[in-house]
Amino acid sequence: MHLDAFETLADPTRRRILAALRGGEQPVGEIVRHAGIHQSGVSRHLRILHESGFVSVRPEGQRRLYALRPEPFRALEAWLGDYRRLWEARLGRFGAALEAGLAKGEKETSQS
Repeated sequence: MHLDAFETLADPTRRRILAALRGGEQPVGEIVRHAGIHQSGVSRHLRILHESGFVSVRPEGQRRLYALRPEPFRALEAWLGDYRRLWEARLGRFGAALEAGLAKGEKETSQS
């Protein structure tokens, strides 16, 4: 099974697992505690995240430690970068309008 990044991240449980791993490498038991579902479900989602390249797994004795991989997040950031100018332009116009409104309000207050 191969999912693209958006299909992978569409599942809220997988997003909770990724959030649990933001603090660094963790064993499955800790991820289960953060995800709030049974270990079998976490294992299934970890497999999908691993196959999609979002997590790495490192064996340590009997345990498996999972960690985030930066590459898919960089790819998502690059993709979003193409759209960043859309919201930055809107925020710029909003900021200018806000400043103009504040300046107008200050002018009216000083004339009162």
